[in-house]
Amino acid sequence: MNDPCKLLVVDDSKIMRRLITDLFESDDKIHVVGEAADGLEALASVSRLVPDVITLDINMPGMDGLTTLKHLMIRSPTPTVMLSTLTREGEKTTFDTLRYGAVDFITKPTRLDGGELEAQAQDIIVKVNHAAAVALDAVRYIRAVPRNHAIAPSELQSCDCVVALGAAEGGYGALLKIIPQFRPDSAVAYVAILYAAPQHVDAFARYLDDHSGVRVKRAIDGEPVEGGVCYLGAGVEYLTIAAHSGRLMLQVHRAPFASRRGSIDRLMFSVAEAMKGRAVGVVLSGSGEDGSEGLEEIHRMDGGAIVQNPQSCLHKGMAQAALARCQPDFVLSDVKIATVVNGLLP
Repeated sequence: MNDPCKLLVVDDSKIMRRLITDLFESDDKIHVVGEAADGLEALASVSRLVPDVITLDINMPGMDGLTTLKHLMIRSPTPTVMLSTLTREGEKTTFDTLRYGAVDFITKPTRLDGGELEAQAQDIIVKVNHAAAVALDAVRYIRAVPRNHAIAPSELQSCDCVVALGAAEGGYGALLKIIPQFRPDSAVAYVAILYAAPQHVDAFARYLDDHSGVRVKRAIDGEPVEGGVCYLGAGVEYLTIAAHSGRLMLQVHRAPFASRRGSIDRLMFSVAEAMKGRAVGVVLSGSGEDGSEGLEEIHRMDGGAIVQNPQSCLHKGMAQAALARCQPDFVLSDVKIATVVNGLLP
């Protein structure tokens, strides 16, 4: 039997530290080896205790969570789950933590009476366990790629190739490592599905647009597909592409089911049909099997097929299902995918 993973809990609230610690008392896979009340204490504890995984509060006095994370990723890269809020005010900071190397985030309870935390207990336990299993080479700072200049509508290019990406749990971090590195100076369109609440996908698109060379925007029904643009859709939507009067157009419809029902597969099937061999499919982190059939279809139509290496996935199910169904051209950690995609494109 493997030794339990060592967890360091970092939060300025003593009550919150105790609540999180208590969650793992009966977990034989995670052992809390220490607590820290601020950033400086956390960095000292990491050097002394060498944890396998960390929970880190963003809002702390003195050295805040984001600053602590930056120092941590330089000194001792460690899988880290941030405690944060995905409010409109806090969304940028939350995505900043993923860009600086955190592997996931937990929405922090607004009340500390135990009721709200208890409702989120399973989510916290699952996310910490998954984070502890992430390969260390996937834990790194992601540099933003500045856009050289604002792209005027007249500069938008026609689309000669489409890259379709699908992600679920763990998708924020994976897409943050990939989309900002895509080449903006090509006649390639990028279309991505992320299983997250639509309002969070809205916020993520805005954040990616600020930190990427390509333009990033939410997919809108009836919009023409242009090269040099990445279109982002939510998993509760059916986002597909189709040719109309010689132009590629986006089609966006609300999925008829609340649960996951093949949004990634639908996107990839539509890309395979519209683009034939001028397509690349990419299956990323997530649970379940969505994307495996669509990736196989892109590959069958002589397009490129890429699967994120399960060792770098926060959730391995989608990648493992894709590997079981087809033989992709590449199996790569998320930090290497954009470089390979850029090399494949015209």
